[in-house]
Amino acid sequence: MNVDELVRDSLREQAAEQPAPGPGFAERVLTVRRRRRTRALASVAAATAAVVAVAVAVPLLDSGKDDVHLASEMNPGDIIAHPDQTPPRDLIAAGDVALAAYYTWSNVKQTDDRAVAVRTYRLLDQKTGTYVKTTKWSFIDVAPGMRTAAVLEKDLPAKRIGLLNLLTGEVERWIPVDRGVAGVEFSPDGSKLVATTYSKNPDLRYKADYDSDGDGKKNDWMSQFGQPSRTGFYVLDVDSGKGSWSQVTDVDEHNVRQDFAFSHDGKLVYSGLSSAPHMQYYDFAGKKVAKPANEEYALWFNDAGLSPDGKLVGGGYAGNNKQSASALLDPYTGKQVTKVHGQQLLAWADNKRLIAWDITPGSNEFHNRLVLVTIGSDKVVPLSGFRKGNDGAAGRWTPIFAER
Repeated sequence: MNVDELVRDSLREQAAEQPAPGPGFAERVLTVRRRRRTRALASVAAATAAVVAVAVAVPLLDSGKDDVHLASEMNPGDIIAHPDQTPPRDLIAAGDVALAAYYTWSNVKQTDDRAVAVRTYRLLDQKTGTYVKTTKWSFIDVAPGMRTAAVLEKDLPAKRIGLLNLLTGEVERWIPVDRGVAGVEFSPDGSKLVATTYSKNPDLRYKADYDSDGDGKKNDWMSQFGQPSRTGFYVLDVDSGKGSWSQVTDVDEHNVRQDFAFSHDGKLVYSGLSSAPHMQYYDFAGKKVAKPANEEYALWFNDAGLSPDGKLVGGGYAGNNKQSASALLDPYTGKQVTKVHGQQLLAWADNKRLIAWDITPGSNEFHNRLVLVTIGSDKVVPLSGFRKGNDGAAGRWTPIFAER
C-alpha cells in the first residue's frame, strides 16, 4: 500500500526512436470522441444485472476495404457488464465511458531494506474486447477515444514519454524530456499531456521499522514519509510534442507521489494536498492561481469530479450501516443536492449515471465491486465482481476509465 492510498483512505474516511507519425496525431486521438459526440443520443439501453457479453471484432466490408468493430464502440451508450469477473477479463463499459485498463500493485525487492512498488497493467484489446496483461510499462494513461495511451518505461523517472497506438500495440512516437517524469495524464480533450517530474522514483519503498499492518511482523514496505522528490511539471502538446516545464517547489510532505492533473476545462493543472484546502491550482507557467469557481468543492480524492455538464460534483461518503451512499454537491456552494448509491464515486457515465465502488451493507469495506448508479433511482447495476482482501493487498485491482 502506498502513501497516496493511505492519505486518500484517511481523507475519505476520511529523440524519438521511431519516425514521427506526421501532422494530425492529436486529431487521430480525438477522432472517436468527436464522432461519439455527433451521434444521436436517442437510444438508452435498459440495464440488467445479468452478464452482458461483449461483442468481439467482426470484419465488415466497406467499399472493398476490411474494417472492424472496436470494443469501445460497441453499443455506444449501453451497459456492458461482467458481474462474475474480478479482476475483469472482458470489456466493462457504461454510457460514455469504459474501463480502459486496470492495474495491480506488487513490491519488488531491490535490497534488504528497499523495494519498488510496481504496477502491472491490463490494457483493453480493442479488437477482442478483453484485457491483456503488459509488464512493459511503469505508468499508463489512456486518452479520450481509447485509441492512444501515454506510457512510461520501467525505470522511473523516465526521460521520454511514449504515445502508444492501442490498435497496433506499437509506440508511434516518443516525446523526449530533459527532466525525469514519473506520472503523465491527458487533458480532458486529449490534446495535451501534463507530465509530473521527480528527482527520484516516487514509488520507492523502504522496510518499515514497525508493524504497520498489525500482523505482528516487521515485514512491511512503506513510502519514505517526509522526503518528497517532486520537482514540477511539463505541459506538452500531443501533436507536436512541444511544451514547457515549470518548477514547483511546494510539495506535500505526506505524499511522496502526488501527480499533477488537469482542471475540468483543461486550462489549468492542480496538485492534491493531504490537508485543507486539499487542492492547489497552477497555470501552465507554474504560477499559483485560485480554484476555478466550479471546482471549489471538487476534491482530488473524490474521483468522479464534475459532471459532464458541470451542474454537479461528486462528494464523499454519505451512507450508513444499512445502506451505502455518496453525496452529489452543488459545485459552486458545496451544498448537498442529492445522494446516490455507492461507496465511492469513480466516473460519470453521463449527466445522470455514475460508476462507483460499492459494498454489501455490513460487509468488509474493502470487499467492493464496480456498479452503475443513477440519480433519482434506487437501481444499482453490478458491473464487476467483488474485489478481495484489504486495501493494498496483492492482486487488488485499480480501474482506469476513459471516454469511449
